Amino acid sequence: MQSTFVIVGGGAGGLELACKLGRKLGPEAVMLVDSRLFHIWKPSLHEVAAGTLDVHQEGLSYQMLAHDNGFTFVYGPMQALDAQQRLLTVGAISSEGQEIFPERQIRFDKLVIAVGSTSNYFGVPGAAEHTISLNATEDAERFRLTLLKRLTLTELRKDGGVDVVIIGGGATGVELAAELREASGVYAAYGFRQLQAERDVRITLLEGAPRILAPLPEKVSTAALELLRQRAVTVVTNTRVTAIDADTVTAGDTVYPAQIVVWAAGIKAPDFLKSLGLPTVKSGQLDVEGTLAVKGFDYIYALGDCAACAGPDGKLVPPRAQAAHQQADYLLQTFLRQQKHQPPQDRPYIYRDYGSLVSFGQTTSVGSLMGSLKGLSWFVDGFVARMMYVSLHLMHHQAVLGTVRTAVLAVARFLIKRTTPLVKLH
Repeated sequence: MQSTFVIVGGGAGGLELACKLGRKLGPEAVMLVDSRLFHIWKPSLHEVAAGTLDVHQEGLSYQMLAHDNGFTFVYGPMQALDAQQRLLTVGAISSEGQEIFPERQIRFDKLVIAVGSTSNYFGVPGAAEHTISLNATEDAERFRLTLLKRLTLTELRKDGGVDVVIIGGGATGVELAAELREASGVYAAYGFRQLQAERDVRITLLEGAPRILAPLPEKVSTAALELLRQRAVTVVTNTRVTAIDADTVTAGDTVYPAQIVVWAAGIKAPDFLKSLGLPTVKSGQLDVEGTLAVKGFDYIYALGDCAACAGPDGKLVPPRAQAAHQQADYLLQTFLRQQKHQPPQDRPYIYRDYGSLVSFGQTTSVGSLMGSLKGLSWFVDGFVARMMYVSLHLMHHQAVLGTVRTAVLAVARFLIKRTTPLVKLH
């Protein structure tokens, strides 16, 4: 008799696991629960925010993916868990005051929690109220529409331009700054005739560490800094934001004007995980074994940003897309072996760092690729790095679309979009 596998969270790892497991076991055995109807690759959200990528073209319908990959999709948020009875409560969905789906309870044999992360504001006054964090498509759309409103006022000469302050010099902040500058350079083609990009769209990036992209090799950081300076992005390092209000950001003794503020300075596990009756660590992540099973529960698993998984050196696996992808493949093998009544895998999950790539618009990227020898890495930039960055997205598409034919069609559609200038304003 087949087990029922329920996966909560349709991000990179959760969706890949649902698709791959569904193609093996079918919709009666595999179920994906998510509070949204569409999936978008999270590293693309900075492009949606800048208006250079149309979320309605890029988004993949969970219902379509369920049909094509052989799993069942359940629309709604995870609301409660009875771990002992193996019951998951999925919240109701309403629209315009009318209930579309009622609250439901789902029984499972195996549960995988892959709900990702949310913003960590570190107690900075005003951060939650006055910033936008790129955690989901609605955040990116909110940024885009706010920017459009400000650009319209600037075009009509009703204000003095727009100041965008991005807090956090990690990959998200750096990529948004570069993409935003690229987008602002072509807005004139869409009706903003009076707009001068560098004069009217002023971008400041604030980072608390001594350099941007601090976790990456210094050569990558240096190259990224030069690319941002070429794009007239002001970068301030070694600075700590102490307060944010409706139109300013305060960092130490300096006050920066800011009509739009993006928070990209840190993430944490969703707060509701602490209410599930499962063990968590100080950061709020679920405490898991090397097998990715939640400690004390051999039928509940967690992967991705919400899981605190320690490697052989005792360090936690970093919250990165490649980790979620690897963990999804690890759990796929675990579950397939269980279905065939085979012995469990003889080794725990071990994170393998294959390097990092950071996008700088539609034409270039920078990053480092890790070699097979410990500590060996290669610096890459320019067109080659950009093609490698694009290939990561295509690999994700192939994983969730499954068949060669649909993957090829997705690649063609993706490349057409990435080589066609687009600034979405409506």
